Amino acid sequence: MLNYLKIDNFALIERSEVEFSGGFTVFTGESGAGKSILMGAIELLAGGRAERSGIRAGCKSFSVSGEFTVPEELRRDIASLLEEAGVEFDSASGILTVRRVIGMNSARNFINDTPVGVKLLASVGALLIDLHGANEQMSLLHPARQLELLDNYGDLGDLRAECNAIYQELKQLAVEKEAFEKDLPDADSADRMALIVEDIDRIAPAPAEDEELAAKQRLGANAREVLETLQQLNGLLTENEGSIADMLGTVYHHLSELDKIDASLCAGALEVCASLQTTTSELSGDLASAADRVELDPEALAVIEARLSELYILKRRYGPTLEQVLTTRANAAAKVEEFKMSQKYREEFAVREKELRQKLLSAARKLSAARRKTADKFLDETVKKLTAIGFNGAALQADFTQIEPGASGMDKVELMFNANRGEEMRPLRKVASSGELSRLMLALKTVLADADAVPTVIFDEIDMNIGGETANKVGRELAALGKKRQILCISHLAQVAARADHHFKVEKFTVDGRTLSKLYCLDDPVPELSRMLGGGDSAHMHAQALYMELNPQKAEL
Repeated sequence: MLNYLKIDNFALIERSEVEFSGGFTVFTGESGAGKSILMGAIELLAGGRAERSGIRAGCKSFSVSGEFTVPEELRRDIASLLEEAGVEFDSASGILTVRRVIGMNSARNFINDTPVGVKLLASVGALLIDLHGANEQMSLLHPARQLELLDNYGDLGDLRAECNAIYQELKQLAVEKEAFEKDLPDADSADRMALIVEDIDRIAPAPAEDEELAAKQRLGANAREVLETLQQLNGLLTENEGSIADMLGTVYHHLSELDKIDASLCAGALEVCASLQTTTSELSGDLASAADRVELDPEALAVIEARLSELYILKRRYGPTLEQVLTTRANAAAKVEEFKMSQKYREEFAVREKELRQKLLSAARKLSAARRKTADKFLDETVKKLTAIGFNGAALQADFTQIEPGASGMDKVELMFNANRGEEMRPLRKVASSGELSRLMLALKTVLADADAVPTVIFDEIDMNIGGETANKVGRELAALGKKRQILCISHLAQVAARADHHFKVEKFTVDGRTLSKLYCLDDPVPELSRMLGGGDSAHMHAQALYMELNPQKAEL
C-alpha cells in the first residue's frame, strides 16, 4: 500500500507531505481545490505520463515521491522486475520508494534511488496501484475493456498471453514471408542472374589467379634479359677464367702454405675460405637452377596473356577485383537457386502458417471456454453488488461473438445491461447514464478486488451523479472494499465521506498573490461533512447525526 506521499512545486501544490494508512481514505474539498492534482501525483508514481505544464509557475521543476509497502504475495513479482533492471529491493521488508523529477528539459525517475525508465515504472506501478476515474468509466463502454475485465476476474492472463504469443509468431511469419517475396527475383531477373553465372563459369576464374598469371607474364616478357643476367652472374661466380671461385682457390693455396710454416699465423682462415668456396659453388648452382626455370616460349607467354585478357574482361564487367567477380557469381547463383526453390519455400511458409493457425485456434478455443465458464460467476457476483448499491432488478449479461482468432483469442464480448426489471437487454454503451456507470464500475471493481492482488485502489469521483440512499449504499461498499484493500477516493458526497476510516481535506488559498493548494487530515470531519451538505446549522446537525450513525464507535465526537 501507499505509505507516504511528498509533492514539491506540482501545479497549485507548493509543498505537501502526507502519510497514509490502510482502509478507506477519502479526499474532499471545493471544486478546483486541487484534489485531481493529488490524484495526478499518485498516478505519476505509477508511471503515468508527466507533463511539463505541471511545473509550478516560477519553478524549474517539480517532484513527486512516494513510499510503498509491497504485499508479500507481490514481492516475488516486483523483485523479478527490479532485478532485471539492476534495482535493489529488500523482499523481507517489502519497502519500495519511487521518485520522479520533471524539469523543463529533462525527466528523471528513480526506484529505491536507482535511475529507471518510465516503462519499468509503469510495470511496477500496475502491480501496486489501480486508478479509476471518469475516463476509466467511459472505457467501460468499450467491448475490449469489458473483455479485459472478464479475463482479469477469471485469472485468464496466462491463456490470453498464450494466444498473444502465437499470434505474434504469425505476425513475424508474415513479415518473413513478405521480405522473402520482396527479395525474390522474378523470372526475368532470374534469367539475367543465370547468364551472369554462365558468363563467369565460361572463364572459370580461380581465386587470385590474375595475380599469379601477372607474375608469370612479367617473367615471360623479360625472359631473355633474365637469362643473360643469370648467365653473367654464373660466369662471374664459377664459369669464367679468373672467376670468384678461381680467386678463392688461389687464396686457399696461399693460406695452406702459410699454415705449413706456422699454423698460428692464420688460425681458422682456412676454414673460412673453404666455407666461402662452398657458398660460392651453391650460389652458382642456385642461379643455374633459376635459369633452367626461365622459358623462352612465346607460345606459352601468349597463352598467359590471353588468359589475363579474359580475366580482365570479367573484372571490368563484374569487378573491379577478381574477388568481387567471384562474389557476384556466388550472389547470382544464390538468386537463381532461390528462384528455383521459391515454390518449395512458399509451401514451407504455408505449412508453418497452417500449424500456427491451428495452434492459435486451439488456444483460443481453450480461452473462450474458460471465459464462458467465468462469465456466469462474474456476472452473478456483479449483479449482487449492483443490487447492494441500489440497482434493484438490474440485469447484466455477456454477449459473446466469435471472431477471427487473434492476440486476445476468438471472442468479442459486449456487456448487455438493463437497470430495471422487465426492460430489454441492450449494450451497456447505449443505456447506461453517467451515474449508472459510476455504480457499475464500483460493482465491477468490488468483484474484481477479490480476484487481483493490487494493494491500492483509487477512485477519482466514482460516485458522481448519484445521491440519496444510493450514496449511502455506495459508501457502504467502498468501506467494505477498504477492509480488503487500501482505498483512496475523491468524493463530493457526505454519505460516502462519513464512512471513511481517514478523511483528508484539500483546500485552496492565496498567499502574496499566489494560489496554493494544501492537504491535511481531519481529526473531526463533521464540519467538512456539513459543508458538503450545503452548510448552515441544519446541515451541521445533519452531518453530526450522519457521522454518529455511521460511526457509533466515535459517537463521543
